Amino acid sequence: MYDLIAAFPSNIKESLEIASTKTFKAPKNKIQNILICGMGGSGIGGKLVAQWLQDELSVPVQLVQDYSFPSYVNEHTLVIGSSYSGDTEETIYCIEKAFQIGAHIIGICSGGKLESFCRQNDLDFVLVPGGNPPRTALAFSLGQLINILVQLDFVSATNLESFRKTTDLLESNAIEIKEEAHKLAAFLKDTFVMIYSASNYEAVAIRARQQFNENGKILCCHHTIPEMNHNELVGWGLGNNKYGALFLVTDDWHQRNVTRLQFSIDVIKSKTENIFILKAKGEDIIQRSIYLINLVDWASLYLSELNNVEAIEINVINNLKGQLSNLK
Repeated sequence: MYDLIAAFPSNIKESLEIASTKTFKAPKNKIQNILICGMGGSGIGGKLVAQWLQDELSVPVQLVQDYSFPSYVNEHTLVIGSSYSGDTEETIYCIEKAFQIGAHIIGICSGGKLESFCRQNDLDFVLVPGGNPPRTALAFSLGQLINILVQLDFVSATNLESFRKTTDLLESNAIEIKEEAHKLAAFLKDTFVMIYSASNYEAVAIRARQQFNENGKILCCHHTIPEMNHNELVGWGLGNNKYGALFLVTDDWHQRNVTRLQFSIDVIKSKTENIFILKAKGEDIIQRSIYLINLVDWASLYLSELNNVEAIEINVINNLKGQLSNLK
Protein backbone atom coordinates (compact mmCIF):
# COMPACT_ATOMS: atom_id res chain seq x y z
CA MET A 1 0.00 0.00 0.00
CA TYR A 2 2.91 2.37 0.70
CA ASP A 3 4.12 2.06 -2.89
CA LEU A 4 0.61 2.45 -4.30
CA ILE A 5 -0.03 5.67 -2.38
CA ALA A 6 3.42 6.98 -3.29
CA ALA A 7 2.57 6.40 -6.95
CA PHE A 8 -0.41 8.79 -6.87
CA PRO A 9 1.39 11.72 -8.59
CA SER A 10 2.81 9.46 -11.30
CA ASN A 11 -0.65 7.90 -11.74
CA ILE A 12 -2.04 11.35 -12.44
CA LYS A 13 0.57 11.86 -15.15
CA GLU A 14 -0.15 8.44 -16.66
CA SER A 15 -3.88 9.06 -16.54
CA LEU A 16 -3.44 12.25 -18.53
CA GLU A 17 -1.22 10.44 -21.03
CA ILE A 18 -3.97 7.86 -21.56
CA ALA A 19 -6.55 10.64 -21.91
CA SER A 20 -4.48 12.37 -24.57
CA THR A 21 -4.75 9.30 -26.81
CA LYS A 22 -8.55 8.98 -26.63
CA THR A 23 -11.26 10.34 -28.89
CA PHE A 24 -14.97 9.70 -28.42
CA LYS A 25 -17.93 9.48 -30.74
CA ALA A 26 -20.27 12.46 -30.73
CA PRO A 27 -23.64 11.54 -29.19
CA LYS A 28 -26.42 11.00 -31.72
CA ASN A 29 -28.81 13.02 -29.57
CA LYS A 30 -28.38 16.22 -27.59
CA ILE A 31 -27.25 15.29 -24.09
CA GLN A 32 -29.56 16.70 -21.41
CA ASN A 33 -28.17 14.93 -18.34
CA ILE A 34 -25.21 12.83 -17.28
CA LEU A 35 -25.18 9.69 -15.15
CA ILE A 36 -21.97 8.28 -13.68
CA CYS A 37 -22.30 4.69 -12.46
CA GLY A 38 -19.67 3.38 -10.06
CA MET A 39 -19.14 1.89 -6.63
CA GLY A 40 -16.54 2.45 -3.90
CA GLY A 41 -13.11 3.44 -5.14
CA SER A 42 -14.38 3.48 -8.73
CA GLY A 43 -17.45 5.56 -7.95
CA ILE A 44 -15.97 8.32 -5.80
CA GLY A 45 -14.23 9.80 -8.84
CA GLY A 46 -17.64 10.57 -10.32
CA LYS A 47 -18.78 12.51 -7.27
CA LEU A 48 -15.49 14.39 -7.09
CA VAL A 49 -15.58 15.45 -10.75
CA ALA A 50 -19.27 16.40 -10.56
CA GLN A 51 -18.55 18.70 -7.62
CA TRP A 52 -15.39 20.14 -9.15
CA LEU A 53 -17.14 21.10 -12.38
CA GLN A 54 -20.65 21.93 -11.15
CA ASP A 55 -20.23 25.67 -11.73
CA GLU A 56 -19.30 25.07 -15.38
CA LEU A 57 -21.55 22.18 -16.38
CA SER A 58 -24.76 23.21 -18.15
CA VAL A 59 -26.48 19.83 -17.58
CA PRO A 60 -27.09 17.98 -14.31
CA VAL A 61 -24.74 15.16 -13.28
CA GLN A 62 -25.80 12.38 -10.93
CA LEU A 63 -23.76 9.57 -9.40
CA VAL A 64 -25.54 6.20 -9.24
CA GLN A 65 -24.37 3.57 -6.75
CA ASP A 66 -26.99 0.86 -7.01
CA TYR A 67 -28.60 -1.62 -9.41
CA SER A 68 -31.03 0.94 -10.80
CA PHE A 69 -31.14 4.55 -11.91
CA PRO A 70 -33.72 7.37 -12.28
CA SER A 71 -36.57 7.09 -14.74
CA TYR A 72 -35.48 10.24 -16.57
CA VAL A 73 -32.58 8.38 -18.19
CA ASN A 74 -33.20 8.11 -21.94
CA GLU A 75 -31.55 8.59 -25.33
CA HIS A 76 -30.55 12.11 -24.24
CA THR A 77 -28.48 10.81 -21.31
CA LEU A 78 -24.73 10.31 -21.24
CA VAL A 79 -24.06 7.27 -19.03
CA ILE A 80 -20.47 6.71 -17.92
CA GLY A 81 -19.73 3.34 -16.35
CA SER A 82 -16.69 3.51 -14.06
CA SER A 83 -15.58 0.09 -12.84
CA TYR A 84 -11.89 -0.42 -12.20
CA SER A 85 -12.12 -4.22 -12.42
CA GLY A 86 -14.77 -4.03 -15.13
CA ASP A 87 -16.81 -6.57 -13.19
CA THR A 88 -18.65 -4.47 -10.59
CA GLU A 89 -22.10 -6.00 -10.78
CA GLU A 90 -24.11 -2.90 -9.87
CA THR A 91 -22.34 -0.92 -12.58
CA ILE A 92 -22.75 -3.67 -15.18
CA TYR A 93 -26.51 -3.88 -14.40
CA CYS A 94 -26.89 -0.15 -14.99
CA ILE A 95 -24.84 -0.08 -18.18
CA GLU A 96 -26.80 -2.95 -19.70
CA LYS A 97 -30.11 -1.29 -18.83
CA ALA A 98 -28.93 2.10 -20.13
CA PHE A 99 -27.90 0.46 -23.41
CA GLN A 100 -31.38 -1.01 -23.83
CA ILE A 101 -32.88 2.44 -23.31
CA GLY A 102 -30.62 3.98 -25.94
CA ALA A 103 -28.42 6.18 -23.74
CA HIS A 104 -24.99 7.27 -24.97
CA ILE A 105 -22.51 5.07 -23.10
CA ILE A 106 -18.79 5.33 -22.31
CA GLY A 107 -16.91 2.85 -20.11
CA ILE A 108 -13.84 3.28 -17.91
CA CYS A 109 -12.25 0.03 -16.75
CA SER A 110 -9.15 -2.15 -16.73
CA GLY A 111 -10.92 -5.00 -18.54
CA GLY A 112 -13.60 -7.45 -17.40
CA LYS A 113 -17.26 -7.57 -18.39
CA LEU A 114 -17.46 -3.85 -19.02
CA GLU A 115 -14.72 -3.97 -21.65
CA SER A 116 -16.35 -6.99 -23.28
CA PHE A 117 -19.78 -5.34 -23.33
CA CYS A 118 -18.41 -2.14 -24.86
CA ARG A 119 -16.47 -4.03 -27.52
CA GLN A 120 -19.45 -6.23 -28.44
CA ASN A 121 -21.73 -3.23 -28.85
CA ASP A 122 -19.26 -0.80 -30.45
CA LEU A 123 -19.30 1.53 -27.45
CA ASP A 124 -16.52 3.89 -26.48
CA PHE A 125 -14.41 2.87 -23.49
CA VAL A 126 -11.08 3.70 -21.88
CA LEU A 127 -8.72 1.02 -20.62
CA VAL A 128 -6.64 1.90 -17.55
CA PRO A 129 -3.88 -0.15 -15.90
CA GLY A 130 -5.33 -2.88 -13.66
CA GLY A 131 -4.30 -5.28 -10.94
CA ASN A 132 -4.43 -3.02 -7.87
CA PRO A 133 -7.13 -2.18 -5.29
CA PRO A 134 -9.66 0.21 -6.86
CA ARG A 135 -9.15 2.75 -4.09
CA THR A 136 -5.53 3.16 -5.22
CA ALA A 137 -6.53 3.82 -8.85
CA LEU A 138 -8.48 7.04 -8.24
CA ALA A 139 -6.17 9.11 -10.45
CA PHE A 140 -7.07 7.03 -13.49
CA SER A 141 -10.83 7.51 -13.18
CA LEU A 142 -10.45 11.22 -12.43
CA GLY A 143 -8.34 11.90 -15.50
CA GLN A 144 -10.65 9.98 -17.81
CA LEU A 145 -13.84 11.52 -16.43
CA ILE A 146 -12.53 15.05 -16.85
CA ASN A 147 -11.29 14.23 -20.35
CA ILE A 148 -14.65 12.77 -21.43
CA LEU A 149 -16.45 15.94 -20.31
CA VAL A 150 -13.85 18.12 -22.04
CA GLN A 151 -13.98 16.19 -25.31
CA LEU A 152 -17.77 16.22 -25.42
CA ASP A 153 -17.69 20.01 -24.85
CA PHE A 154 -19.32 20.10 -21.44
CA VAL A 155 -16.35 21.81 -19.75
CA SER A 156 -13.15 23.57 -20.81
CA ALA A 157 -9.73 21.98 -21.18
CA THR A 158 -8.41 24.23 -18.38
CA ASN A 159 -9.70 21.58 -15.98
CA LEU A 160 -7.27 19.03 -17.40
CA GLU A 161 -4.48 21.55 -16.93
CA SER A 162 -5.51 22.13 -13.32
CA PHE A 163 -5.49 18.37 -12.76
CA ARG A 164 -2.04 18.21 -14.35
CA LYS A 165 -0.70 20.83 -11.94
CA THR A 166 -1.64 18.70 -8.94
CA THR A 167 1.46 16.59 -9.49
CA ASP A 168 3.71 19.59 -8.83
CA LEU A 169 1.64 20.48 -5.78
CA LEU A 170 1.99 17.00 -4.28
CA GLU A 171 5.66 16.58 -5.12
CA SER A 172 6.68 20.00 -3.80
CA ASN A 173 4.81 19.40 -0.52
CA ALA A 174 5.57 15.69 -0.10
CA ILE A 175 7.48 16.01 3.18
CA GLU A 176 4.91 18.31 4.77
CA ILE A 177 2.05 16.07 3.62
CA LYS A 178 3.56 12.99 5.28
CA GLU A 179 4.37 14.86 8.48
CA GLU A 180 0.79 16.12 8.77
CA ALA A 181 -0.52 12.67 7.88
CA HIS A 182 1.39 11.14 10.81
CA LYS A 183 -0.22 13.70 13.15
CA LEU A 184 -3.66 12.97 11.72
CA ALA A 185 -3.20 9.21 12.14
CA ALA A 186 -2.25 9.67 15.80
CA PHE A 187 -5.36 11.82 16.27
CA LEU A 188 -7.58 9.14 14.70
CA LYS A 189 -6.24 6.33 16.87
CA ASP A 190 -8.94 5.12 19.31
CA THR A 191 -11.32 7.98 18.45
CA PHE A 192 -14.66 7.86 16.65
CA VAL A 193 -14.28 10.73 14.22
CA MET A 194 -16.83 12.96 12.52
CA ILE A 195 -15.42 14.40 9.28
CA TYR A 196 -16.68 17.86 8.33
CA SER A 197 -16.21 19.82 5.10
CA ALA A 198 -17.87 22.53 3.05
CA SER A 199 -20.71 21.10 0.97
CA ASN A 200 -18.78 21.42 -2.30
CA TYR A 201 -16.00 19.30 -0.79
CA GLU A 202 -18.32 16.55 0.44
CA ALA A 203 -16.81 14.07 -2.03
CA VAL A 204 -13.41 14.65 -0.39
CA ALA A 205 -14.95 13.92 3.02
CA ILE A 206 -16.53 10.74 1.64
CA ARG A 207 -13.18 9.67 0.18
CA ALA A 208 -11.59 10.27 3.60
CA ARG A 209 -14.24 8.14 5.30
CA GLN A 210 -13.73 5.34 2.75
CA GLN A 211 -9.96 5.35 3.22
CA PHE A 212 -10.19 5.28 7.00
CA ASN A 213 -12.69 2.40 6.66
CA GLU A 214 -10.71 0.29 4.20
CA ASN A 215 -7.10 1.07 5.09
CA GLY A 216 -7.35 1.94 8.77
CA LYS A 217 -10.21 -0.51 9.57
CA ILE A 218 -12.13 2.06 11.63
CA LEU A 219 -15.66 3.44 11.58
CA CYS A 220 -16.25 7.16 11.09
CA CYS A 221 -18.92 9.48 9.69
CA HIS A 222 -19.06 12.65 7.66
CA HIS A 223 -21.29 15.70 7.30
CA THR A 224 -21.12 19.14 5.69
CA ILE A 225 -21.40 22.77 6.64
CA PRO A 226 -23.90 24.44 6.56
CA GLU A 227 -26.28 21.41 6.70
CA MET A 228 -24.76 20.02 9.90
CA ASN A 229 -25.57 23.33 11.60
CA HIS A 230 -29.25 22.49 11.22
CA ASN A 231 -29.11 19.10 12.95
CA GLU A 232 -25.84 17.41 13.87
CA LEU A 233 -24.41 20.32 15.82
CA VAL A 234 -27.17 19.76 18.39
CA GLY A 235 -26.14 16.09 18.54
CA TRP A 236 -22.87 17.12 20.17
CA GLY A 237 -24.87 18.04 23.30
CA LEU A 238 -23.85 14.79 25.01
CA GLY A 239 -20.41 14.65 23.40
CA ASN A 240 -17.35 13.40 25.21
CA ASN A 241 -13.74 12.47 24.48
CA LYS A 242 -14.73 9.21 22.80
CA TYR A 243 -15.60 11.39 19.82
CA GLY A 244 -13.51 13.65 17.66
CA ALA A 245 -14.02 16.12 14.83
CA LEU A 246 -11.85 16.40 11.73
CA PHE A 247 -12.43 19.61 9.78
CA LEU A 248 -11.31 19.71 6.13
CA VAL A 249 -10.76 23.41 5.54
CA THR A 250 -10.06 25.31 2.32
CA ASP A 251 -9.73 29.03 1.65
CA ASP A 252 -12.68 29.24 -0.74
CA TRP A 253 -15.57 28.91 1.73
CA HIS A 254 -18.58 31.22 1.45
CA GLN A 255 -18.03 34.00 3.97
CA ARG A 256 -21.12 33.07 6.00
CA ASN A 257 -19.91 29.48 6.16
CA VAL A 258 -16.58 30.72 7.56
CA THR A 259 -18.59 32.12 10.46
CA ARG A 260 -20.49 28.83 10.74
CA LEU A 261 -17.20 26.91 10.73
CA GLN A 262 -15.72 28.88 13.62
CA PHE A 263 -18.95 28.66 15.61
CA SER A 264 -19.06 24.88 15.05
CA ILE A 265 -15.45 24.47 16.15
CA ASP A 266 -16.11 26.48 19.32
CA VAL A 267 -19.20 24.42 20.17
CA ILE A 268 -17.50 21.09 19.58
CA LYS A 269 -14.42 22.15 21.56
CA SER A 270 -16.68 22.46 24.59
CA LYS A 271 -17.74 18.81 24.11
CA THR A 272 -14.46 17.06 23.26
CA GLU A 273 -10.74 17.68 23.38
CA ASN A 274 -10.32 15.89 20.05
CA ILE A 275 -10.32 18.51 17.29
CA PHE A 276 -8.14 18.35 14.18
CA ILE A 277 -8.16 21.07 11.51
CA LEU A 278 -6.68 19.99 8.19
CA LYS A 279 -6.01 22.88 5.81
CA ALA A 280 -5.63 22.36 2.09
CA LYS A 281 -3.17 23.90 -0.33
CA GLY A 282 -3.82 24.61 -4.00
CA GLU A 283 -5.09 27.26 -6.40
CA ASP A 284 -8.55 25.83 -7.11
CA ILE A 285 -11.02 23.16 -6.01
CA ILE A 286 -9.31 20.43 -8.03
CA GLN A 287 -5.89 21.08 -6.55
CA ARG A 288 -7.15 21.55 -3.00
CA SER A 289 -9.13 18.33 -3.22
CA ILE A 290 -6.18 16.32 -4.52
CA TYR A 291 -3.96 17.74 -1.75
CA LEU A 292 -6.43 16.63 0.92
CA ILE A 293 -6.99 13.24 -0.73
CA ASN A 294 -3.29 12.45 -0.85
CA LEU A 295 -2.72 13.55 2.74
CA VAL A 296 -5.65 11.46 3.96
CA ASP A 297 -4.41 8.45 1.97
CA TRP A 298 -1.11 8.61 3.83
CA ALA A 299 -2.88 9.11 7.16
CA SER A 300 -5.02 6.03 6.53
CA LEU A 301 -1.88 3.98 5.91
CA TYR A 302 -0.18 5.27 9.05
CA LEU A 303 -3.37 4.56 10.98
CA SER A 304 -3.30 0.94 9.80
CA GLU A 305 0.19 0.66 11.25
CA LEU A 306 -0.94 2.14 14.58
CA ASN A 307 -3.88 -0.28 14.62
CA ASN A 308 -1.64 -3.20 13.66
CA VAL A 309 -3.83 -4.14 10.69
CA GLU A 310 -3.04 -4.81 7.04
CA ALA A 311 -4.13 -1.78 5.01
CA ILE A 312 -4.65 -3.63 1.76
CA GLU A 313 -6.82 -6.45 3.22
CA ILE A 314 -10.59 -6.37 2.48
CA ASN A 315 -11.56 -10.00 3.09
CA VAL A 316 -15.09 -9.19 4.23
CA ILE A 317 -15.85 -7.45 0.92
CA ASN A 318 -14.37 -10.32 -1.06
CA ASN A 319 -16.45 -12.79 0.97
CA LEU A 320 -19.63 -10.87 0.13
CA LYS A 321 -18.77 -10.85 -3.57
CA GLY A 322 -18.20 -14.58 -3.36
CA GLN A 323 -21.64 -15.15 -1.87
CA LEU A 324 -23.29 -12.94 -4.48
CA SER A 325 -21.54 -14.79 -7.30
CA ASN A 326 -23.26 -18.00 -6.16
CA LEU A 327 -26.71 -16.48 -6.55
CA LYS A 328 -28.66 -16.95 -9.77
